[in-house]
Amino acid sequence: MNNPEIGKNIVAANIETNYHDLGDGYPVIMIHGSGPGVSAYANWRLTFPSLSENFRVIAPDMVGFGFTERPEDYDYCMDNWVTHIIGLMDALDIKKAHLVGNSFGGGLAIATALRYPERVNRLVLMGAAGTRFEVTEGLEAVWGYEPSIENMRKVLDIFAYDRSLVTDDLAKLRYEASIRPGFQDSFSKMFPAPRQRWVDALSSSDEAVRSLSNETLIIHGREDRVVPVSSSIRLSNLILKSQLHIFGCCGHWTQIEQNSRFCKLLIDFLNEDSPA
Repeated sequence: MNNPEIGKNIVAANIETNYHDLGDGYPVIMIHGSGPGVSAYANWRLTFPSLSENFRVIAPDMVGFGFTERPEDYDYCMDNWVTHIIGLMDALDIKKAHLVGNSFGGGLAIATALRYPERVNRLVLMGAAGTRFEVTEGLEAVWGYEPSIENMRKVLDIFAYDRSLVTDDLAKLRYEASIRPGFQDSFSKMFPAPRQRWVDALSSSDEAVRSLSNETLIIHGREDRVVPVSSSIRLSNLILKSQLHIFGCCGHWTQIEQNSRFCKLLIDFLNEDSPA
């Protein structure tokens, strides 16, 4: 049986990289979050159909996550994740792209735009890290996950405002993903306690964020228990060319809990003055 989480494979920045490449048009690179057992497909699968009708959608498993290579003694840090994103763009011969970042991926999208401004067009930041905030109980639980179906159920309950989305089948599926060979080994190395330092490590300084000239769409669920909505409000105050959309009755899973509205927001925003 084919696993839909496994897409294409390419060497990017010397890393064997699993990625999904759908549709045609201007490239949009979608960067997943940092939950246990996460993959690009698990994070973005519900957005692929509508977004790929409008753009070329590229969703990689970042090094340390999903089905991308996990080199021994790899230093999981922002500089190396940025290098991986740029390496993927180089390998695919993409000179410039829109970046969409979820949570951890939002911090990475910001860092990439700051280090390589000539490679990044528009930014979409969803429930994004990238600015300093006090680590939440929810994020402590997510990064401190120890594999069990019960613990995975607790983590998924933190992500979703609508608990009906968190079924026993989903908890079992995500638990099984989290215990695939190498998955928990790399995950446990990334964000060990004390975890405030990793929130800070994913952040860019206010001065740097203020220097961003990218048109930026910021999206957040008002009831997000992982990354506080105040973080996105702060980003919107720092980024000159930004707009902020807050969904009520929505947690950290905006792209799932508000899927059709989320996709419409992205399509409308990214289609404005879209380059040929």
